[in-house]
Formats: sequence, structure tokens, C-alpha cells
Amino acid sequence: MLSKRVEKALNAQIKIEAESSQVYLSMASWAEVKGLEGISQFMYKHSDEERMHMLKLIKFVNERGGHATISDLKAPKINFGTFQKMFQELYDHEIFVSKSINDLVHVTLEEKDYATHNFLQWYVAEQIEEEALARTILDKINLIGNDKGGLYLFDRDVQQITVESAASDAPE
Repeated sequence: MLSKRVEKALNAQIKIEAESSQVYLSMASWAEVKGLEGISQFMYKHSDEERMHMLKLIKFVNERGGHATISDLKAPKINFGTFQKMFQELYDHEIFVSKSINDLVHVTLEEKDYATHNFLQWYVAEQIEEEALARTILDKINLIGNDKGGLYLFDRDVQQITVESAASDAPE
């Protein structure tokens, strides 16, 4: 059984994951109308991933005797200025999500809810990868600068960018 405090914190995280999906969906749409097909596809994929993160939390809350609540969402912005600014916002958003997950993990420890704590370790590891991916992309963007040819190549290649996190190299 989930304590009311843990249930409330998990429901807050469900909303954050849902809003993350919306943020990335808005970024995908913005990139698509700018002709940045690769970036657009990358963002659509990440929007789907965030939705899956949300669904995983919903199922967990309900399976543990709580009630996952679906709340209204804050509308994401629709204009990002430049693709560089958009990816900086993506990175900043991932930092925010990591802090939120860490705060949630802290609540589970205070409540001595070790089952939820264990469940959330997947999210902790996922956030390490998400931050590393966003940082890698920002590094590549900084290398490009204002080079249009570089943007073309980046847009084409961004779909293949992945990061092997140090966390994924942990011994089994």
C-alpha cells in the first residue's frame, strides 16, 4: 500500500511526465514546420518516451492500491526561437525532471517505502541518460555554431544520436 504522501508525490510526477511529453511534442511540431525533419522525428520519439514514463507510473500507483489521477496540463510554449535555444530548453527541462525524481525518491525514503524506492531507480538511471544525451546534443550544436551545412548534417544525424551512460555500464 502506498502512503497518501507517496501517492500524492507520484501523482505530481505523473503530471510532470505528461507535461514533458507535451513539451517535446510542441518542440517536434515547431521543428517540423521549420523544415528540421530529423530534429522533429527525434522530438516526436522523445514525446512518446515521456508518455510511456507517465503510463508506467500510472500503472504502478494503481497496482499498489493508490489512485493515479490525470490532471489538466500546462500548455507548452509553441515557439522556440532557434534550434539551439530549443535544445537548451530541453536540457534545462531534463535537469528539472531529474530534480523532481530525486525529490520523489527522497520522499520514499522518508516514508520507508522501499518498494517504490526500488521502482524509481529505473527513473533515476533514465534521467542520467536523458541529461547525458541532452548535453551531448548541446556540445554538437556548439560545434556547429551558425554553419548552415553543419545544421543540415546535424538535422540528418540527430535521429541516430545516443549516449552510453556510465550508469548502463554498471556491473550486473
